[in-house]
Parts: sequence; C-alpha cells; structure tokens
Amino acid sequence: MYTLLKTEGAARRGTFTTVHGTVQTPAFMNVGTSAAIKGGISSLDLKELKCQVELCNTYHLHIRPGDDVVRDLGGLHRFMNWDRPILTDSGGFQVFSLASLRKIEEAGVTFSSHVDGRRIFMGPEESMRIQSNLASTIAMAFDECIENPSPRDYVAQSVARTTRWLRRCKAEMDRLNSLPDTINPQQMLFGINQGGTYDDIRIQHMKDIAQLDLDGYAIGGLAVGETAEEMYRIIEAVEPFAPKDKPRYLMGVGTPVNIIEAVWRGVDLFDCVMPSRNARHGHLFTWDGIINIQNNKYQRDDSPIDSRCDCPVCRNHSRAYVRHLLRAGEMLGMRLAVQHNLYFYNTLMEKIRENLDQGTFARFRAENLPVLGRRI
Repeated sequence: MYTLLKTEGAARRGTFTTVHGTVQTPAFMNVGTSAAIKGGISSLDLKELKCQVELCNTYHLHIRPGDDVVRDLGGLHRFMNWDRPILTDSGGFQVFSLASLRKIEEAGVTFSSHVDGRRIFMGPEESMRIQSNLASTIAMAFDECIENPSPRDYVAQSVARTTRWLRRCKAEMDRLNSLPDTINPQQMLFGINQGGTYDDIRIQHMKDIAQLDLDGYAIGGLAVGETAEEMYRIIEAVEPFAPKDKPRYLMGVGTPVNIIEAVWRGVDLFDCVMPSRNARHGHLFTWDGIINIQNNKYQRDDSPIDSRCDCPVCRNHSRAYVRHLLRAGEMLGMRLAVQHNLYFYNTLMEKIRENLDQGTFARFRAENLPVLGRRI
C-alpha cells in the first residue's frame, strides 16, 4: 500500500508498505542481479549501507541456481538472508538485451541461454511462476523492452502485446497467490509502461494499464538510447496519468542527476547498476562530483574518498589505500569502492526525502544538479 505524505510540485514523499516492511520513498533499489551485489557485498553489509530494497534478476536466477532450487530453500529472502523487500524484474529486459538470440511471438519469447546456449521459452505465465518460486515482495510484469528509436508501427504493436501480456500476468499472479503452497501469497505485481519515445502511445498505454488496479506502475524502456531530455519529457507526459495512490518506478535509471530530475517529475522508485559497476572501475560518487580514484594524484592522498561522507569506507580508509587496492587487483578494493557508492546513493535518497519533508527540495535540486554530475 502506498501512502502519499507530502508533495512539492510534482515531487512526492511517501511510504510504501509491503509484507516485508515499509519503504520510505523516494527510494533507490540496490541491484543484486544473482541474489548478490557484485563486489562482495553481503545482505548484512546492505543494512549498514542504508539499503531498503534489493532488486534481483528473474532471468539470471532461473538459469542458475534455478528458481525451483530457490523455492526448495524457502524463497529468496531465506536464501540470501535478507528480511527487507525484494523486487524481481520479469526477465523482459534480458530478453531484449539478448536480441540476436530471441524470437518473439504472442505466447512469449524463445531465446538462448547466455550460459550454455540451451533454448528457453518465457512468457507471462512462466515469468510469474518463476517469480512466485523466488517469492519476491514485488514481481514485475513480463513486457517487451523496445529499442529507442524504433518505428512507430512496431512500437504500437509491441505496446498492445505488452498490455495483453500484462492481463495474463495479473491472472496468473492471482492464481499463484491463491495456492496453499505459495511461499509469498501477498506477492505484489507492478505493470510496466512502454511506448518508446512516442508521447501519445506512452500516455494511452498508461491509461490502459492504470485500469488494471495493480500494486505499482513502472516506466520502462528508457535509458536505452534516448537522450536525458527525451527521458524527462516522457516522464512529464506520462506522470499525470499514473495512479496517484500507487508507487511509480523508473526502471534502470540512473545517475544522481537523473534521479533528482525524475523525483522532481513525480517518480518514487529507482534502480541502476551504475553505482556498483562504476565503483568496480574506480569511478566514485562524492558530494563534490565524480572522481576516478585510479588517477595518480590520489597515490599519496590520505584523505577519505569524500570528507562529507560517513560510510564505513570513508570512516576507515584513505583514497591512497583504495586506489592501491584497485591498482593491485585486490578484491577488497572493489568491495570498498562498491560500499562507498551504494552508501552515497542511499544517502542521496535520504537527503531527497529530508528536503521533501521540509519543503526545500527545489533548493536542494538547484544546489546539487550542477555539482553531482561533474567529473573532478
């Protein structure tokens, strides 16, 4: 259940209550693709890093260890020892990214495993069954993620099919949640708005799926080739038609600047691999901008990554040490870098919520937009 506490313009401050706890929104969901954050971060670490929701990947967990294995071990929460909400994506984006190996039909999609090449079929019902086995808090509907730009005719046909698939997802989710042996019978379903960069198709699709009274609504198919300005324009076009009493989730976005701008336009939830992926290459977010810790100028720098950060890394280690570890190929270097970036993102969301509470988000946005995206 989503409760809207306060607004500032289109920006929303709320709470999202689930069977696995209440999420303070706006929130960033930390991406643990195969039931772990890359970089050696455990579920226990995530609590210290202020993570509220972890996102896991339906496709990858279906491939290995197998969703039936996770089910036999009590579901994802028990499997990874995490007692807060988990969102599982539907596998749709992975099918999109494996484009050369796939065949899309009305029933679903046939594609090849990236691990061993075996042929896999996934449609709305299969995706819901896999996610029910994983027993996540929130399951995402199975959709087609369209490349930007794509021809208008194809986008229109794809969106119509995604709507038909969504109805099938809802019916199957309702059936699975009614079974006596379902691990999480209160699993929620989020629908996904698609439509490429065509405002009118996006708006009509949001109107259509809003009628299904789902637990939340995502805006998908962005950050896949269009400009940031196009992305902001689409959010602004779609937002008035997204249900006010349900959380809005912008999938796969993005930079700190993207997040601030999307919150400003009415988005509640985010996820992105960027903080962990960038960290593993030494690109670290700070309140003064982005640094590349591998640069020579940090070789003898005994200050923390960010003097304004109180993460476990900044409290205990220097730039020089983190740089040394990464340059030496030490696993600990990646772990420390990822810890810092995740803490930064979760603290950014905390500050956004505080400023929304105080009615000062416009000022926070004006002060931080010019700073957070710059490279030092």
